[in-house]
Amino acid sequence: MIPRILAKQGWNLAHIWVAILLAAVGVLMTLDAWKDILLIAYVDPEMSHIVLVPVVAAYLVWVRRLRLRTCPPTGQALGPIIVAGGAIMYLLGYYQAIQVAWHLGAVIVAVGCIVTAAGKHVLFRFAPAFAVLAFLVPVPGTLRLALAGPLMEYGAAATQIVLETFGVIVDRSGNLLSVNNIPVAVAEACNGMRMVFGLVLIVYAFAYGLPLRNSVRVFLLLASPAVALFCNVVRLVPTVLMYAWSTKERADSFHDLSGWVMLPIAFGVLYGVYMLLKWALVPVQRLNLAYQ
Repeated sequence: MIPRILAKQGWNLAHIWVAILLAAVGVLMTLDAWKDILLIAYVDPEMSHIVLVPVVAAYLVWVRRLRLRTCPPTGQALGPIIVAGGAIMYLLGYYQAIQVAWHLGAVIVAVGCIVTAAGKHVLFRFAPAFAVLAFLVPVPGTLRLALAGPLMEYGAAATQIVLETFGVIVDRSGNLLSVNNIPVAVAEACNGMRMVFGLVLIVYAFAYGLPLRNSVRVFLLLASPAVALFCNVVRLVPTVLMYAWSTKERADSFHDLSGWVMLPIAFGVLYGVYMLLKWALVPVQRLNLAYQ
């Protein structure tokens, strides 16, 4: 049953079922790209945040559900235009071997199919939920390599400073640390990139799940990479000590577990900044979320 207030806007069950059906058709049309996205998310730990994207999108839709009262199912003509644009990008990426365009085109096709059934107002009123779907697109390898190098070197340098502050003798060459005559490389798995992507995604959900001012949202999003890198250094310090004075098996287990543990800790730091702003009477919120 459709609530009466939505029925007055012209909504019925057919709109919902058609939107689901068309979205499924859009995914099937670009299934190769979706399979590739899922494969990358499964085999590449640096892209593991992709599995969180559907959850975040569903959450952002749920907290904005009252906006449907102001979203009549009209303007469906925009949907085929979006589908056509996504299809062109999908084909261009496929035939020109541009992976990011191939993946993004598949996502845009699915979004266009939903708009074809639900109308343009759903796209605009639920824009944050649709925008987060961009996180489904794996980061291109060239960009990741460009970021990984500095992140590894800065992480190693910061870890050396912290360890030496507490009296631990450390030799460093680039991203290679030597403690207790045991070399420990700050490799790609330790560079903090996974934490950066995951934290940005979670902070995005937090920022757009509450009726915050846009300036506060931008501040939290911009601060999240810096907080993630800080927390990664906090993680690297005991990890290096584990490799230096414990068994490799225990160090590997600690390394894998600490990566996930630091993610909620990093989010807690940002949440503490948000509460500090509220305590300082800095205006951080605006109108009720349903009417933003």
